[in-house]
Amino acid sequence: MVEPWKGNTPGTLQPDSVSTKQRRIAELAQPHPQRAFLALNHYLDDDWLYQAYRRTRKDGAAGIDGVTAKDYEDHLRENLQGLRERLQSGRYQAPPVRRVYMEKDKGTLRPLGIPTYEDKIAQRAVVMLLEPIYEQDFLNCSYGFRPGRSPHQALESLRNDIQGRNGRWILDLDISNYLDPSSYYTSVNEDWVKSVG
Repeated sequence: MVEPWKGNTPGTLQPDSVSTKQRRIAELAQPHPQRAFLALNHYLDDDWLYQAYRRTRKDGAAGIDGVTAKDYEDHLRENLQGLRERLQSGRYQAPPVRRVYMEKDKGTLRPLGIPTYEDKIAQRAVVMLLEPIYEQDFLNCSYGFRPGRSPHQALESLRNDIQGRNGRWILDLDISNYLDPSSYYTSVNEDWVKSVG
């Protein structure tokens, strides 16, 4: 009996492997960029969730429930089957995120949200579903959070582009705290919107 959570899946790709399913999704998305994919949760089977588990970092901090990757792994089969059932039935609700604050430069604090380990797996599974669809829409010059792309490649591309155009200036802007909730409705922002609009 094949049980992927125990690592005894045969080494060759099966017709319904995750990579094959992702390729199928991409092939449907590419020629029809306006297509709406209405039902994808049938892809969230045991193998899909096991692959999502394998791709999820194991060394991150625990979420609000205190469950670590090791704790989750102790009952991996049951945990993934329960997650699958809740995802496929539409009963899954992401638990609250644990809020921690990391110190930044100049003594300011940066809020971080740490999801539960199970939610990290669910998020990874959804990324694995949506990535083949949205990858078709990105331009070749897009690098952020894309598979097979890195910040180093983005910088190299920028350098080559600047040198190819005899560029001499790079403008680096950092509008500090611009997206902080307290800055959304200040008069400074209103004046800026009026001047731009």
